[in-house]
Amino acid sequence: MKGLKDRTVVVTGGGGGIGSATCRRFGEAGAKVAVCDINEEAARGVADAIADAGGTAQAFSCDITDRSSVDRAIAAVEGALGSVDVLINNAGWDVFKPFINTDADIWDKIIAINLVGALNMHHAVLPGMIERGGGRIVNISSDAARVGSSGEAVYAACKGGLVAFSKTLAREHSRHGVTVNVVCPGPTETALFEDYKQGAGNPEKLLKAFERSIPLGRIGQPDDLPGAILFFASDDAAYITGQVLSVSGGLTMNG
Repeated sequence: MKGLKDRTVVVTGGGGGIGSATCRRFGEAGAKVAVCDINEEAARGVADAIADAGGTAQAFSCDITDRSSVDRAIAAVEGALGSVDVLINNAGWDVFKPFINTDADIWDKIIAINLVGALNMHHAVLPGMIERGGGRIVNISSDAARVGSSGEAVYAACKGGLVAFSKTLAREHSRHGVTVNVVCPGPTETALFEDYKQGAGNPEKLLKAFERSIPLGRIGQPDDLPGAILFFASDDAAYITGQVLSVSGGLTMNG
């Protein structure tokens, strides 16, 4: 894809399933990858793997719910790799319970990680992108935002909010050369999905139900996501902004 070589790319949740797959793909494309994660050890593992494969990457500790941590991480990224050209907001977390079985402490944590964390990251990198006259932002939402998901009410609300937020920023900053797009994964084999299966009580039955409902006949894998993410981050998508793309094996089909 065009325009990724030597770009500085920040990926939050870069030590996890979709995040690590995305970081590796950016490394293969010649980008300078900032692997940001609250789990610095996991981030270092991903960064080292990219470097071992001949790419450029560095790990950064970042708690996206803490604005001071975000500011320190972005300053460190820019000092080591240069100004941020691409932001991938990927970090997320959930607990799988019916809404009436949750409480305000759970809501606060889900909202802090899945919505406020993304706001912090945008607020930290957008001024620089505006000043330089361009940038790419790709927000990782969820198909829960588009169709709902049992046991994920607050998470779905956050991800729906992220979609609306992204569309608004796309309008506000198109004149600055900044594009903002959204990728919505469907069920994907990550640690989060494993927790979801266990919370269902009968993981294998749930897995089979998903496989029957997905037209392509299988659960997504982390490596299924980077193609769409890198496309939105590339110059091939320079005329695309404010768009939402599901990567779900056809589970959700939106016009």
